[in-house]
Amino acid sequence: MTVPRIDLRADFSTPRIIKGNWQIADDHSPSVDDNEAMYTHMVEHLDAGITAYDCGDIYYGVEERIGRFIARLREERGASAADAVAVHTKYVPAFLQEDELRAHGRQNVVDIIDRSLKRLNVERLDLVQLHWWNYDIPGGVETALWLQELQKDGKIHHIGATNYNVVELAKLVDAGVDIVSNQVQYSLTDRRAMNGMADYCQANDIGLMCYGTIAGGLLSEKWLGIADPGKPAFENVSLDKYYRIIVDFGGWALYQELLSALSTIARRHGVGIAAVASRFVLDQPGVAAVIMGSRHSRHLAANLSVFDFDLTSEDLALIEPILARSTGPAGDCYDLDREENRDADEDVSTEYFDVEDGKLVVKQRPVLTVAEPYGHHVKS
Repeated sequence: MTVPRIDLRADFSTPRIIKGNWQIADDHSPSVDDNEAMYTHMVEHLDAGITAYDCGDIYYGVEERIGRFIARLREERGASAADAVAVHTKYVPAFLQEDELRAHGRQNVVDIIDRSLKRLNVERLDLVQLHWWNYDIPGGVETALWLQELQKDGKIHHIGATNYNVVELAKLVDAGVDIVSNQVQYSLTDRRAMNGMADYCQANDIGLMCYGTIAGGLLSEKWLGIADPGKPAFENVSLDKYYRIIVDFGGWALYQELLSALSTIARRHGVGIAAVASRFVLDQPGVAAVIMGSRHSRHLAANLSVFDFDLTSEDLALIEPILARSTGPAGDCYDLDREENRDADEDVSTEYFDVEDGKLVVKQRPVLTVAEPYGHHVKS
């Protein structure tokens, strides 16, 4: 099948499924290795029409991995095949380092964009998505304007945003920066984008790139009927993040009601729960694409099945009463995450919850260690 595409600008389009790559970061999945299986995994997505690869300059090792993939693709299939890959990276200045963010300047922007170009082994970055993670520290607009200068210099094709709310996104637009996209969390359990963001983006020709549409896998058959673990202690920080969202949504019992309704809809269409959850988001106004992360290709066919059906009025009638009883999360995109400093809470413990044979179990893992630092305070 052909993955549908959407034009964000006359010279820039994206498939409506984007391959997420946080899952192959060293600090997310330490078992990931650059072997033949990894290359095959990346190629299979490309061959399926998923030509856009999302990453970030603070995702440990991911830009380098994608860069090696592009280099091998160029060697084995030629320049046109390599050029078909669009990399959507993120610019995240001095993440969780407030003093360094206050000192952030133009030379930092130049250094880090040059570093991303080197890591990715490309001459121009297709999309750079700015995440100004602390609005209390000034400099977000200036940074976007510096990115725009590098865009004019040919180092960046297009500029987007990540986790912006409407007020702060409007500051970038009003400053004259052409923002083509805003990457936000958007799912059945997190509909904050409906609180003004989707309307603003539609009015200003900005496409929503949506992550978390299946809540890291919590919106799947695996978790249907499973008891509440009672705390965010899962296999990775993604699942911990989405457990907190489920609590905001209305709690584990309401989430289980949602899973049950999604299961009924999924069986009706011959697909999985994740496909139904993703289809719901893709159908929302202003949504350009959903980002589906993976460490391997075994879910690829299931991900593509999102285009095999349409949600009917009967389907929505099962979902909407449950959503009407949800209690949150409230507010604009990512504001709650900032207010509660949830990024700083992402600490993977050695003991975590998982599901085996339809039951909640506790598993053990070794302490995860990664080389520090990896982010913007490194200029090499």
